[in-house]
Amino acid sequence: MRTSPGAGYDLGYRVVWCPTYRCPAFGGRVKDRFKELIRAEAGEHGWEVVALGVMPDQVRLFVKPGPKHSPSSVALYVAGQFKSFAFHHLRAESGHLRSRLPTLWSRSCCVATVGVVPVGTVRRSIETRYERPSTGGGGA
Repeated sequence: MRTSPGAGYDLGYRVVWCPTYRCPAFGGRVKDRFKELIRAEAGEHGWEVVALGVMPDQVRLFVKPGPKHSPSSVALYVAGQFKSFAFHHLRAESGHLRSRLPTLWSRSCCVATVGVVPVGTVRRSIETRYERPSTGGGGA
């Protein structure tokens, strides 16, 4: 649980995006450098990177931003800032990416919320909110 003045929150988002045509672009040095770049960019904005999986043809990020960031703003930020920041640095540092891929990223990404409370628990809590617990005793 993280706190800010007057609020407690635990928000998490899972973001997945791919290189253009799912071309395997990440391996070895590029993969390690990419992880550094993403962690640096997230840290600059106060986002906690819980998990970062970089496979040859896709990136999976589990991030916990502040309460002012909605899933759509996280998607827009990742699609705009994270991708362009990483693309700029990786192309400048890795010659093979310049020659192989005119653009590194596809235009799409997927964002899903990650909760700490299971859906069933929330549903039961809402549905049984005003039910009286049985006392187990006989009738009056």
